[in-house]
Amino acid sequence: MNRQALIAIGTAVVLGLIAVYLANTFLTAAQQRSESAELTKVAVATVAMPYGTEVTPEKVRFANYPKSSLPPGSYTDIAQLLPKGERRIVLLPIGTNEPILADKLSGAGRNASLSVLLPDGMRAASVRINDVSGVAGFIQPNDAVDVLVTREFAGTRTEQITDVLLQDVKVLAIGQSTQGANGQPINARNATLEVDPAGAQKLALAQEIGSLGLVLRKPGQEQNIPFVETVSLNDLRYGVTRRPVNMTIGAPPVQVTRAVAPKRAVQAAPRPAPRPRSNRIDVIRGTSGNQYEVGDYEG
Repeated sequence: MNRQALIAIGTAVVLGLIAVYLANTFLTAAQQRSESAELTKVAVATVAMPYGTEVTPEKVRFANYPKSSLPPGSYTDIAQLLPKGERRIVLLPIGTNEPILADKLSGAGRNASLSVLLPDGMRAASVRINDVSGVAGFIQPNDAVDVLVTREFAGTRTEQITDVLLQDVKVLAIGQSTQGANGQPINARNATLEVDPAGAQKLALAQEIGSLGLVLRKPGQEQNIPFVETVSLNDLRYGVTRRPVNMTIGAPPVQVTRAVAPKRAVQAAPRPAPRPRSNRIDVIRGTSGNQYEVGDYEG
């Protein structure tokens, strides 16, 4: 290969490298311009904000967010989020770096309201609780509970019964708190439950005729019992039941029967002494008849 050929090959390689570099630079700049055009600034939280927190400028920053995936109700300007002279309150918990959305905030200048936490068609009803009925204070907001009612039966003052009034009810608040206490008990005198209109009526009536108790449920599982028996005083006797009782979920039924005391030997009662038995016999001879008494003894 002569010298001119080597020069030509070298020149071609250098020009190719320059072309690749220029193309890569052009494509990168175009991609950056395209990405910049498809991003917008969105208000996000710099700290976690639970229910009732007031939104202030130091708790907000603006981050780039794709326009194609922009969440509805997001804010792109601080003046839009916090109008001058007005305040906003957090209604639903907002995590750190989470976009701040309109449906998680109160209206401009308005205070927090529990009503915005209710789904369509649902109601918030409060019931009286104590350390016992509130599971020693370990029932917290967002837990699921069953509601029991203990009342007098048929207007008597001696017979008490307990029924399951409602199942799988969401707890909205304990006392005046709508936030949990990280597993710590909350001592309160009332609980606010999320129920439908019929459930609200049942709670109001049940509180007037008896006492209520809450039973904590395991979250995330469907455990409603389609048919619940009423428990009366007769069911409190140990070892007595009207039907088999399954003591462990998934275990075969265990028949619980009444404990019967052993029978004691019974001695035969002495036989009473024989008593005389009288019988009358009629004897007829021709046209005349006579009666005779015949005595006898039982064997």
